[in-house]
Amino acid sequence: MSGFIHRRALLASGAAVGLAAAVARPAWAQATDPLADLDGLVHAFMAEFGTPGVALAVVRPGQPDLTRGWGVRKLGAPEPVGPDTLFAVASNTKAMTAAALAILVDEGKLAWDEPVVRRLPDFAMYDPATTAAMTVRDLLTHRSGLPLGAGDLMIWPTTTHTRAEVVHGLRFLEPVRGFRTGYDYDNVLYVAAGQLIERVTGTSWESFVTERVLRPAGMAQAVPAPSLVRTADISARHARLGGPVYGMGEMRVVERQETDSFAPAGGVQAGARDMAAWLRIQLNRGLGPDGKSVWSEIQSAEMWTPQTLIGTSAGPTSDEPGRSLFATYALGWQVFDWRGERVVAHGGAMNGQLTATAMIPGRGVGIAVLTNAEEVGVQNGLRNALLDRMMGAPAFDWVAYYRNRGQTRRATALATLKATDTGKPVGGPTAPLARYAGLYRDPWYGDLEIRRDGEGLRVAFLKTPAFRGPLEPWGPDAFRTRFADPTVEDAVLTFAVKRGRPVEVTAKAFSPLADFSYDFQHLRFKRVGA
Repeated sequence: MSGFIHRRALLASGAAVGLAAAVARPAWAQATDPLADLDGLVHAFMAEFGTPGVALAVVRPGQPDLTRGWGVRKLGAPEPVGPDTLFAVASNTKAMTAAALAILVDEGKLAWDEPVVRRLPDFAMYDPATTAAMTVRDLLTHRSGLPLGAGDLMIWPTTTHTRAEVVHGLRFLEPVRGFRTGYDYDNVLYVAAGQLIERVTGTSWESFVTERVLRPAGMAQAVPAPSLVRTADISARHARLGGPVYGMGEMRVVERQETDSFAPAGGVQAGARDMAAWLRIQLNRGLGPDGKSVWSEIQSAEMWTPQTLIGTSAGPTSDEPGRSLFATYALGWQVFDWRGERVVAHGGAMNGQLTATAMIPGRGVGIAVLTNAEEVGVQNGLRNALLDRMMGAPAFDWVAYYRNRGQTRRATALATLKATDTGKPVGGPTAPLARYAGLYRDPWYGDLEIRRDGEGLRVAFLKTPAFRGPLEPWGPDAFRTRFADPTVEDAVLTFAVKRGRPVEVTAKAFSPLADFSYDFQHLRFKRVGA
């Protein structure tokens, strides 16, 4: 991740970074029964962070599953969140794609360490040596050498790119580090994993995951992609808008931005009851609710075995009791230590909704937190509080912790904005505006169209409907976009002009706080034709 504070960094899951938290002990933090006064716990988080609705799943040995909802599905509407209300579990889907591959490994149709090109001959990375060496395992472990979020504009926001186009685009994405030399989170290789499943099985990723993973696990209501939702019991999405940057201001309803091409990396829609079933089959090492093996215990161990080091720290302190000594990535799961015990977990961040899953395998405990707002304090705070309760750890006020953390990060974000806001740059177009008009093409993204619009120019990223609008001159041969949708990030486009003719366009996000999935910086459009 760059030195800038990305929007998703403000929301990201994981250990916190050196903030002192208030340690007053409200009544709900004193509970000896892990699930005592759960209403008080959930309401404390919802009230502090303004989240309209929350659903939880908690599974424990010898106890009935807890699956409950609190609050409403949509601001201003009365319909409540219940145990079957669907949420976008986002990147928690990655573990389900990994499970689908594990089933194929069990059946001898794949091997974790066989080259991807053996099954997907049209698969290619930028470096031919990486193409030849990339294994099925490598698709899932974020160690490809690609930069953070590379290629995400092929799947985010709403786009017309197909999965086949996403996989084809991989060969044009330049690495920033050596193959298998470090961790950089990606989504596009999980899309490739979905294509691999389709090629091996002869059926769609959606069908295979539904018939071989979701339903055998007992996830009766879950669907693998947004377009397959057929119920009205689905949560709306909410984010803070109207402030100086996305994520600040009033809580408002926002529209879904992902499309089905994204599904193998983050498409599953599920409720608390579904997620309880998912946690159960994980903790039971692949045994479904009928006692039949969906995947083997060997593959369960494989999926939980660390593959890539994410980071290390000095460990917990009084201010950060949950800080991990190590964090790793396995196959669709993060594995880290929490108060001295192994935790297997993942987070999910989609516009307007944040989710988290966590398991303590040594205790047979699983937790899922589903929220309908972009407020990390609820997603991670509830997860952390419930982990502590299940471990019998000393009470800690996670509401205050994330309140303090949020205040610090907002202040840092505003300071970053102030430091980088130098106003409109000096300079402007060096060629007549008519000469900028034309078609430009990036090899992995596709086409960008610039056309005259009255006295000015207008841009259209042809694969992304939301990326259309007027251009404003913004320095020498540069223009900033003015997209109409306030929930997508604007960009600055810079033209290379040779002998009075624009021939190339590069880009960067306008806001220094833009989410890493707005990877404008990886684009290089070259002019097509005259």
